[in-house]
Order: sequence, then C-alpha cells, then structure tokens
Amino acid sequence: MNIAALEEQLALLPIAQYTFFRTDELVFSERVRTICEQECPRFGTSWACPPAVGSVAQCRETCLSYPDGLLIATLTEVEDIADMAQTLATRPAHEAVTRKVAELLRAQGLDVYPLSADSCASCEECTYLSAPCRHPRQMFPCVESHGIVVTVLAEKYGIDCQYGGNIVTWFSLLLYRE
Repeated sequence: MNIAALEEQLALLPIAQYTFFRTDELVFSERVRTICEQECPRFGTSWACPPAVGSVAQCRETCLSYPDGLLIATLTEVEDIADMAQTLATRPAHEAVTRKVAELLRAQGLDVYPLSADSCASCEECTYLSAPCRHPRQMFPCVESHGIVVTVLAEKYGIDCQYGGNIVTWFSLLLYRE
C-alpha cells in the first residue's frame, strides 16, 4: 500500500482525525453488544446488526483476519446535540466519507472490511430474514455490533472522542489486507 498517496487523498476529505493501527490492538467486549441488544431498535432487523453479523467471538475472528486498519473520525456541528433526530441526520455525510475511504483502499488493491457508526441505512427496508442483502458492498456493519470498544483505540492514538458543545463525532474502522 502506498501510504503517502493515500494520506494525500485523505487530506482532501472532511476527516477530522485518523490513524493507522494493527487489528490486534482492537478491544472487544460482550458488554458493548449487550447495549446493542437492549437499546438499539435495529437489533434483529438488519444485515448490519446482531444477530446477523454473528457473535462477538465470530466478529472478533473476522476482524482479526484483516491485520491492519484505519480509524477515521468526522465532525459535524448541530444546533442541539440532545436532539437525537438532528444528530442522526448528520450520519449520511459520515457514511459517504467512509464509502470514499473504502474506495481509496480498494483502489490500492486491498481487501477492505468497513465498519461504521450505526446500523446500515442504505435501503428503506432491509431484506434481513427474507432475502440476501441487496447492496453488500454498500452495507457497513456497525462498529458496536462487533463488540468493539472504539474509544479505547481512539484514546490510545490521541483521537478526540468528545469536542464538547454541539459537535457530533462519528467513527469508522476500515480493516484491510493485501
């Protein structure tokens, strides 16, 4: 991989911070998945969410089969961060950046496994349980669905998690291999 060329391309995108890492640095936790199961209305309704993505142990195995990764963070300001609808409305812009970074990595001949900020929203209604995913290359499973504690990785590399005020921080992990 030509990291210098990739970094030139990343600099053209609205990415606040990023870091390269080894996937053996990822921290997995069943507790993260429990939050997913108990608090997310998408649980059991999407190919990008549990149980469709497999157990945390299976997700860990999949993630570790990609030796390297790229953590990206994007920022968006909203009028009222407590307004969940307003906050979630900023997610598509982050997903577009994640999609572009995945394309950049693939253009370098890499096999990429992108994980993003929330359940997939590519289709108005997911085909989960009735048919295969319509857009598997557009569907990004959620970081949390894999039990990954992304804040541990972010803090290790000095990536800010909280900017305060009405700033929304979105994270994606793009795992890759030759």
